[in-house]
Amino acid sequence: MITNASEGVAPEAAQRRAEQRERLFTRINRSAPYLNLLGLGFAVPLMRIAAGDNARAQGKEVWRLLGIPMTAIVAFILAWGALAPRVQTSLGALPGPAQVWEQVGVLYADHIAERDKETAFFVRQEKRNADILAKDPKAEVRTRPYTGKPTFFDQIVTSLKTVFAGFLLAAVIAVPLGVLSGLSGTFNAALNPLVQVFKPVSPLAWLPIVTMVVSALYVSDDPTVSKSFLNSAITVTLCSLWPTLINTALGVATIDRDLVNVSRVLRLSWPTKVVRLVLPSALPLIFTGLRLSLGVGWMVLIAAEMLAQNPGLGKFVWDEFQNGSSASLAKIMVAVLTIGLIGFLLDRVMLALQAGFTHSTSR
Repeated sequence: MITNASEGVAPEAAQRRAEQRERLFTRINRSAPYLNLLGLGFAVPLMRIAAGDNARAQGKEVWRLLGIPMTAIVAFILAWGALAPRVQTSLGALPGPAQVWEQVGVLYADHIAERDKETAFFVRQEKRNADILAKDPKAEVRTRPYTGKPTFFDQIVTSLKTVFAGFLLAAVIAVPLGVLSGLSGTFNAALNPLVQVFKPVSPLAWLPIVTMVVSALYVSDDPTVSKSFLNSAITVTLCSLWPTLINTALGVATIDRDLVNVSRVLRLSWPTKVVRLVLPSALPLIFTGLRLSLGVGWMVLIAAEMLAQNPGLGKFVWDEFQNGSSASLAKIMVAVLTIGLIGFLLDRVMLALQAGFTHSTSR
């Protein structure tokens, strides 16, 4: 009887283990789309190996998703380090990876030092105001803003604020125009020539016009935002709205005709038709346009900041170019890599938003 009981328990334990393993694989499969969006798709085969899946097959997937990209990055760094010393410029040899990484530390130390100066400035100001009020409680005291130089990290924040302002303004303009263009052939015929003419215009051509218009119209003794911010943001808007407009119009124009017929049968009002049928059907292409617009806007912003000397990463690059110190080239390389990494992260953010709104898991 003991043997029979043991034989009965063993299959039950095996069945429980199989069920637990199945649930584990289900959770891994559910997490895979989110990890792919975050650029962590290589973690999926690693988790499957840990859960007991075929190690050989999953190992090939790890190599494809992680091994090959890391090998390419390492090869690029090695080639950079070997070839950079051979390129001589007016400021010396082109900096290699070690020199660039060293300047990352220098820029961070400069940022910390500047923040310490800012803190000390406000401490002194508060002490001075407190002494004045102690002598005369009715005296007027002034709180002056800190006017120290912006650090590299301050420039990053400024550029991000500017590009998002310009991008959001472009989206607010482009999406409605794209919807109207996709729904109305007449409106599309009227708008299309303007799109074809203005779409190829360089930001370097728009910037002088924008600067003059803003200077003429934005006159205030106490401006809410600076003119330099407006100049850069509007230039980003003018150059980045076209991909969203074109993709929105295409998405609206190619929605399933059965949906349009249903809206006619149900006699939906025009706003209801747009909100409930048109926009949900066109969302994938709208987000494709938004992703392209954000990428274009980020590139345009750097060029605009360099040309107009507006605060941001573009101005940082230009200032270092004009500085001419031995470390300038390495700092410019830090800025170039930072611009690229931020552009990649911005695209990932838009991809995650697209997946959230359209329930898509494409990469």
